[in-house]
Amino acid sequence: MMVKIKELPALERPIERLIHQGTSNLTNEELLAILLKTGSKGKSAKEIASQILKEVENIQDLKHCTMEKYMKIKGVGIKKAAILLASLELGKRVLNPVPDIYQMKIKSSDEVVAFYQAFLSNKEQEYFCCLYLDIQKRVIKNKVLFKGSLTYSMVHPREVFKEAYLIGACSIICIHNHPSGSIFPSKNDINLTNQLIEAGNLLGIQVLDHLIIGKDNYYSFLENGNI
Repeated sequence: MMVKIKELPALERPIERLIHQGTSNLTNEELLAILLKTGSKGKSAKEIASQILKEVENIQDLKHCTMEKYMKIKGVGIKKAAILLASLELGKRVLNPVPDIYQMKIKSSDEVVAFYQAFLSNKEQEYFCCLYLDIQKRVIKNKVLFKGSLTYSMVHPREVFKEAYLIGACSIICIHNHPSGSIFPSKNDINLTNQLIEAGNLLGIQVLDHLIIGKDNYYSFLENGNI
């Protein structure tokens, strides 16, 4: 028999427990139930929260859940799925040490790495991104150019420099992730970097660096003497 949250004793309800005991004392199920707010026909919010947790191996895996995956769970419609996705994205942004890189004047690789590790470290596909900079090395634009498979991303220098010309960039920094966690450049990574440098030299747009983002570390072509 379904027990609605409002039928629980007052001090056992998730919101009341949060108010009186603090967020750290709530279970994952209770936190999710607060976000879900209400149940659905035949299921309470806590039961739906419990079902969501059964769909993942651990709470960390929620960051990989998509709208489609949430909506396959009975009781989770498009609105509840949207709330869960928005909550996870908001948490990620709050914890990001560099919440916005636009207009930042780049002085070192550390600034770029801090921003992109928060964005890329948990991606299951390869993302290839570019920072487009003005003459003072201030960020004009941050753009994801390509998204590929787990091991390879199709990148063409033409698309990289087309964007640079459209916005009048003077230099670029290329960034991509390795979902495997390894930061060492592959043969494809090295070939692509050389192609980008050559194209940049011809076009008068300098490639300042190419960064490979791993789980907790990174590889810089510049710092390793390859640019």
